[in-house]
Amino acid sequence: AVVSTQSGHYGRGIFETNKGRSKEIYHTKRMQRVFCTHYSADSKFIMTGSDETNIRLWKSLAWGKLGPISSRERSAFDYNKKLIQRYSNHPQVKRIKRHRNVPKMIKSISNEHNNIRNAKRRKEENRRKHSKPGSVPHVAERARHVVKEDS
Repeated sequence: AVVSTQSGHYGRGIFETNKGRSKEIYHTKRMQRVFCTHYSADSKFIMTGSDETNIRLWKSLAWGKLGPISSRERSAFDYNKKLIQRYSNHPQVKRIKRHRNVPKMIKSISNEHNNIRNAKRRKEENRRKHSKPGSVPHVAERARHVVKEDS
């Protein structure tokens, strides 16, 4: 089973993640900082609460259709899904599948965070380069953010 989680972003967005990559991005122009997110009981919707005291309801599959689906639509959807699976190793198909339209504000904030992260990485590499071997251990970026790991 594939586990998918969503997280509210203080920078005005909701990111649904799977395997470390953002799968869907939800945003509106008037949305303020998101404080809480929650899936509905049937996992078809995501509810969010933000600091302007609004509760918003989002489809969990942003591209999905609400309401009944005809047999032609279902067969077209299944056919497209099989095509994506068949050609998933092709680099252009991978690129198209990963592409997400992100608001300008969120894009600029993420670029700024990338610059900060790269500066920290450079500083750590310089420390490692100019100190005794083994005195500055190498810790993977994902492992750095783990607070507690259940065994």
